[in-house]
Amino acid sequence: MTEFGFTLRATDGAARLGTVHTLHGDIRTPAFMPVGTVGTVKGLYLDQVEGAGADIILGNTYHLMLRPGAEQVAALGGLHRFIGWKKPILTDSGGFQVMSLAKIRKITEQGAVFQSHIDGRRYELTPERAMEIQRLLGSDIQMQLDECIAYPHTETEAERAMRLSLRWAERCREAFGRQPGRGNFGIVQGGINPRLRRESAEGLTAIGFEGYAIGGLAVGEGHQLMLEAIEHTVPYLPTDRPRYLMGVGTPEDILESVARGVDMFDCVLPTRSGRHGQAFTRFGKINLRNAKHAADPRPLDPEHPCPALSAYSRAYLHHLIRAGELLGMMLLSWANIAYYQTLMQDIRAAIAAGRFEDFRNATKEQWQRGDIAA
Repeated sequence: MTEFGFTLRATDGAARLGTVHTLHGDIRTPAFMPVGTVGTVKGLYLDQVEGAGADIILGNTYHLMLRPGAEQVAALGGLHRFIGWKKPILTDSGGFQVMSLAKIRKITEQGAVFQSHIDGRRYELTPERAMEIQRLLGSDIQMQLDECIAYPHTETEAERAMRLSLRWAERCREAFGRQPGRGNFGIVQGGINPRLRRESAEGLTAIGFEGYAIGGLAVGEGHQLMLEAIEHTVPYLPTDRPRYLMGVGTPEDILESVARGVDMFDCVLPTRSGRHGQAFTRFGKINLRNAKHAADPRPLDPEHPCPALSAYSRAYLHHLIRAGELLGMMLLSWANIAYYQTLMQDIRAAIAAGRFEDFRNATKEQWQRGDIAA
């Protein structure tokens, strides 16, 4: 039985190269996790996700408890078998969705009571139930239940939510128990306040988790404040455990966060942007809705091995998106996931070679310069 663990292989400044070891295989870090909220990375077959280079995908407790139900997934052999994915899966505990999606919610010491955004049915999600659901799903990385609050907020609100999340973290840790090959991550909260971020990180470290997430960001605070919050958190996290920045983000967000010592990322942005006609490439963002692409015979990136980037003309992609064709959304989602995975592969190679800062600068310059001929 594989023990869950983390091997730090190299550092280059604050950037880290490592491997997370799980029951269903290794995760190369820095890693981007495509979001498969309800058991599907929207618009892609899972073999496309794997072929793009993803070592791990993400599922979500909130959505899967609503439908088809954690007990149903367990009866069908667990989430891996249910969706046909053999590599690691991380499940978020649902705290963010309770904040952002639930119709009516009440947060108490016991947990969160809310109405489903689907049918209005009443649910209660406690730390213990969140861990039970994730155990039933059989995920490799299981997140604590936390209270996530939107920005802007007061310091008093941030402190209350952070302390509640710490108390919930203790209950989650106990409920997680012993699961060989699987890990339980604590989530740092505290808004953008340095004192609260430090207290949360130190409190979680004292409890002891297999990994640590930086939560409560990408909720409206903006790029610079997010980076400052990371800087106020990372120094207080153990160096021998993986660090996961939740719900982030753009390629620039990822590049800058790696430079500050973050190892793992997830975000819906690649597939959501693809569905709306936007491609992420080494030339920066390309909006395929723009009329200038209507007669452009070039692919998005002729040098990329992914067919979605190299085998279809911009004119055709523009036509598909403007016509509202599903194929256009699927191709751009595939292109974006492939680009994100290439970015992570290049980041890992740069750290291994001790040239991350050069790579970071060159990549940002290329994004800014864009595809001049486009």
